[in-house]
Amino acid sequence: MKQQKVNVSFEFFPPKNEGAICSLWNNINRLEPLKPRFISVTYGAGGSTRENTHDLVKQIKKKTNLQPAAHLTCINSTKEEIEFIANDYWISGIKHIVALRGDVPTHNNNVKSDFKYATDLISFLRKKHDFEITVSAYPEIHPDSNSIEQEYDVLKKKIDLGATKAITQFFFDVEYYFKFIDGAIKRGIKIPIIPGILPVTNCERTIEFAKKMNCKMPIKLKNMFKGLDSDQETRKLVAATIAYDQCDKLISGGVKDFHFYTLNRADLSFAICHILGVKPKADK
Repeated sequence: MKQQKVNVSFEFFPPKNEGAICSLWNNINRLEPLKPRFISVTYGAGGSTRENTHDLVKQIKKKTNLQPAAHLTCINSTKEEIEFIANDYWISGIKHIVALRGDVPTHNNNVKSDFKYATDLISFLRKKHDFEITVSAYPEIHPDSNSIEQEYDVLKKKIDLGATKAITQFFFDVEYYFKFIDGAIKRGIKIPIIPGILPVTNCERTIEFAKKMNCKMPIKLKNMFKGLDSDQETRKLVAATIAYDQCDKLISGGVKDFHFYTLNRADLSFAICHILGVKPKADK
């Protein structure tokens, strides 16, 4: 049987200290030969790594053949700040933005922001430059949403304002993704909705984050990591197996694009891509 062609993209977060910079570039260089469609660079919580994100995105554009997509969150930001960032990206040749609301600070009731939602940011960016705009989607419903209907309504509004594709929050049960896609099609949503894949390396931390993001982690998956707290190598093998199985089920359902949340570790994403048939390609 001929293997279906798979397209990939990867997400990184900016290093917080000098020691992490070298490691990050090793990981980026490791994945570059796979010719991803793009790589995205996140902000920290509350935009805490904003300057590092801007610098890393521009360095990737300058030093590699990769197409970077810059995360841009708008909560706790002024129009002047966002306009400066957008103009700087555009002048630097960064034409792809992942437009997000961002996390509302937990203990700050006096958040001053010219933007309340991601839709406000998308509308603002569209008036400034002809960016390619990617947005988020939540198959298991965002913690701040009241219903799946609200998720579809928000996604539809993002598209009407100019979003051209969406990346989902990570999930582990592929049925949530397929149900979400079916619902999107029924509502006339036609943009690509790329599944976000998270290879699990730290089960405890992932369980905590999954709860926070309303993502259900199957008991069977949790049990696979029992007894492996001090066995990192076996954890990696288990993680690769789980992520590949998830991707394989998605491919069987017609999916051909995947976005990997790398957590700045290239080895697992590289291994999974290899099994999926995404191999290094030489530059022509």
